[in-house]
Amino acid sequence: MSLEMIKQVCVAERDALEARRLAEKVAADAVAEAHLTGRDGVDATLARAASEIAHLIRASDHKATEEAVKLASATANRLATLRARAERRLDATATLILQYIRE
Repeated sequence: MSLEMIKQVCVAERDALEARRLAEKVAADAVAEAHLTGRDGVDATLARAASEIAHLIRASDHKATEEAVKLASATANRLATLRARAERRLDATATLILQYIRE
């Protein structure tokens, strides 16, 4: 083998090694970028989920408050009805007791 051919082989090997190193760097950079992109996607998804959870909690709190107000109003109305009925019966009972005592 001639000296010139040996030099060409050495240059080719050096060029191949440099090309491999460059390809490995490009691949590593692509993997790193993919990780960052994936992480950003996960972070964005988590942020959206947290926002939606907060919205659902506010909505359920609002609905629970509305239901509690309705229930309190219905209970107050029923209590007033029962109280009025009891007062009418009290008057009737007092009348009956007085009639019984007078007899």
